[in-house]
Amino acid sequence: MTTLPTGPDVTPAEAVEAARGWIAAHLPTAWREAGEQGGPRAVRTVRTREEYRAWYPEFGASGLVAATWEVEYGGLGWSRKAAVAADEALRPYHLPRLNPLGLNLAAPALFAHGTEDQRRRFLKPITRAEEIWCQLFSEPGSGSDLASLSTRAELDGDTWIVNGQKVWTTWADQADYAVLLARTDPDAPKHQGITYFLIAMRQPGVEVRPLPHIGGEAEFFEVFFDGARVPDAHRLGDTGNGWRVAQATLAGERQMVSGGGSVGVDRIGGVSASHLVRLARRRTEAGLPGGWDDPLTRARIVELWCEEQVRTWTNRRVRARQAGNLPPGPESSIGKVHGTDLNQRIQELAATLAGESSIAWPGTVSSPAEYWASMPAETRGMLRSRANTIEGGTTEVNKNVIAERVLGLPKDFDPYRGKPWRDLPRS
Repeated sequence: MTTLPTGPDVTPAEAVEAARGWIAAHLPTAWREAGEQGGPRAVRTVRTREEYRAWYPEFGASGLVAATWEVEYGGLGWSRKAAVAADEALRPYHLPRLNPLGLNLAAPALFAHGTEDQRRRFLKPITRAEEIWCQLFSEPGSGSDLASLSTRAELDGDTWIVNGQKVWTTWADQADYAVLLARTDPDAPKHQGITYFLIAMRQPGVEVRPLPHIGGEAEFFEVFFDGARVPDAHRLGDTGNGWRVAQATLAGERQMVSGGGSVGVDRIGGVSASHLVRLARRRTEAGLPGGWDDPLTRARIVELWCEEQVRTWTNRRVRARQAGNLPPGPESSIGKVHGTDLNQRIQELAATLAGESSIAWPGTVSSPAEYWASMPAETRGMLRSRANTIEGGTTEVNKNVIAERVLGLPKDFDPYRGKPWRDLPRS
């Protein structure tokens, strides 16, 4: 196995050279040649998701997945500039980070509030995708008002017993571990009686049920707890301080779902603004109105493309902050508000330009999964984008974050502020 240089003194040029050397030694030949000749799009034609998942632990073991992390946590201890330079060298080979919820939600909280034992236990398996993570925050009656959550955790010796329900949990069916917010003191004000846990998902007392969305896929789940157990050693931060710990996770989630250069997977889905050009030209070639020869269509596409570039650059700035092991701040909410609204506008125009093919398409459908798979990318992207302004914190909530933490505006009056959680009205 090729050993990569470690430490903060590795220069960007040395990082690029090391990354390229590692690619030459470890990437399957067909993937490497496709990346060099045609970039990420070509790589996807010669590699299946299953093949990539099977190979991925090799990538994780290299330290390149989270190069700024210290070696003992699964990284290389590189500077932010070296890590960014290496990522640019890796870009043609399309090596997305698996386990995005572990990297972007669990890891920031572990760095900000975890003990050394907790970091050594969980971070390295996260980089190698050996333990997949999900997030257990939202509840049926506690979405935008997350702090009103009612899932309970009660201490029994050195173990917490968890009972309650969570909802809209992405990839809960695949997860080995989850970050969990649970109420540990119902007599404290709602923000002060919450504790943050790292809970094993594959245990008695945890039930996962799918929630198919409008397109037929089930990437969201509801999770029920009936006597599930968490050792006190897997409590992150002090008891009752979970709301503060959760801010690192929430900021990471907003950044992850904002798309365009964000860390991890691009959750927003659909086609890019560049694809709009191809769709418009296709309309013109077919002799249909509103194609590339229409100056109004061109103006709309160029405007969206420009916004997409701004979103990408803004997210890269946040990514650079995270690469330096600094927690994302309220700027992640700015990217989330703009990015998700932009994506909805891009997907709507894509479906419009696709015309009749986005409304009806040939094929025999015998199941919801087959229906989803047969759907044109433009239609699937348009439908999926409806969730963008809800997931990762609604646009309304994120605008409040921007108003209070960026602009310094006063918070709304809360008549229940400071009162015990058990005395608050709940749905």
